[in-house]
Amino acid sequence: MGGDRRIEIVRHLAEEELDRLLDEADDPKVTKRLTFVKRLYKGANLEDAADDVGKSASTGSRWARRWNEGGLGLLTPNFGAGRPPKLGEKQQEQLLEMLREDQPWKAQEIHHLIDEEFGVQYHPDYLHRFLRDLGLSYAKPRPQRPSQPENSEEILEERVRDAFDEDDQTPHNKHPDDDDEGWVLDDDVCTDGGTVVGFCDASHPQPYDNSHRLWFVDEPIQDRPLVTIEEPAVGCYTLNGESVLTFPEDQSKENICALFERVREQNPQSRILLVLDNFSSHICEHTRKRAHQLGIDLVFLPIGSPDLNPIEQVWKTLKRAASPIIVASEKSFRTLARRLFEKFTRRLAFAESWIDKFLSPYLQKLS
Repeated sequence: MGGDRRIEIVRHLAEEELDRLLDEADDPKVTKRLTFVKRLYKGANLEDAADDVGKSASTGSRWARRWNEGGLGLLTPNFGAGRPPKLGEKQQEQLLEMLREDQPWKAQEIHHLIDEEFGVQYHPDYLHRFLRDLGLSYAKPRPQRPSQPENSEEILEERVRDAFDEDDQTPHNKHPDDDDEGWVLDDDVCTDGGTVVGFCDASHPQPYDNSHRLWFVDEPIQDRPLVTIEEPAVGCYTLNGESVLTFPEDQSKENICALFERVREQNPQSRILLVLDNFSSHICEHTRKRAHQLGIDLVFLPIGSPDLNPIEQVWKTLKRAASPIIVASEKSFRTLARRLFEKFTRRLAFAESWIDKFLSPYLQKLS
């Protein structure tokens, strides 16, 4: 049983009057509500009183609040007076409060709630339109990022400013407790040609989407195996240089450094500034030091802020474009992914708002 949540119940009716109404009630909905109130009269806690009539604690809390605010009239709206055809404006406001308390909801649950609370039934086809008119959205729930700071944009703005304001020879990636040895540029690295700005991230594009419907002559049974890709795609989307896409076995620090080396090869004459997340192989000393040796300064996003990395939109567009295309092998799909990545990373549209927010003061420093 749940915790001992007791609530002070307003005694709108004497207990004898409550018993009389229970004896006379012929609607199961009314009986359940009155029984619930009587259990609270007797000193039961909220969870136990709700459980006794087969309801959740949240429903019990809602019933208790309605009883306290309006007594029997608010607790049993429209019961015993015939089934109303639809919800009035006040009832719609009450419904919104109920839905907001326990969201998200399935359509069947809302249908049952409206019938249970107001004695109104909507046809399933009309219910969706009614809920949209009420202001509800029908969408896949997204996990909340509780770790993202409220001032994430301000944090990133400061980190970009620090990266541009420091001298090229300063170990921007070095932490105070890092080993001092090895923080020097490789002999063949040149950073005199301005700054290339890029965005790094990994993704897992696939040649098909299991949710897609396919055409079959006979029973819809999968006879031939569909191509799948096990390793991640790790890419760098540059605004003013050459972008790079790799398919390493994993995202180890060695493979991330190999990506950095490819980025340096493709952009040989410039200082490079890369924006990336806080994945463990990104932030470790090994990776930060190797980046410095390659003339690459790393700007780490605030925790839980993938929305501040424009390459996320590149991945999304690539997956959408690649999903319907039939490929014969993993090699064919990698070739397709590289072609699409090269095509989409030529577009600045994915990063227009990022440029306006974070890069506009430093445009003269770009290559």
